[in-house]
Amino acid sequence: MGKREKRPLEVTYTIRITPTALEMIRGVGDRRVKELIQKRIDQLSRDADKQGKELHGELQGYRCVRAAGQRYRILYRVDAMTVIVLVVAVGIRKEGDRKDIYALAQKMIRLGLIEPTANK
Repeated sequence: MGKREKRPLEVTYTIRITPTALEMIRGVGDRRVKELIQKRIDQLSRDADKQGKELHGELQGYRCVRAAGQRYRILYRVDAMTVIVLVVAVGIRKEGDRKDIYALAQKMIRLGLIEPTANK
């Protein structure tokens, strides 16, 4: 008998989307783009803590993945204790622009619309 490969255990997360993130998704005009964003969010249910990149500064504790042809960003945090992925913002990366998704997320934290994470 041959050796079996040990596969790492895959963690399945429950996805939750904040009302603010839902409004951001609804604001996307192109139906196909919305579908691509939703599909990418659904993919976060498996090993979300290993996807995307960790964010820093005011957004420390959050992660980000790209969606819809690399144009959109999905900001989320992973709660390993409750096995939940919380999607907090969705938008386009426009560095230097007021509508840049990272700038918007930082502003939402300052306004109390997004909770800062405990692991700052």
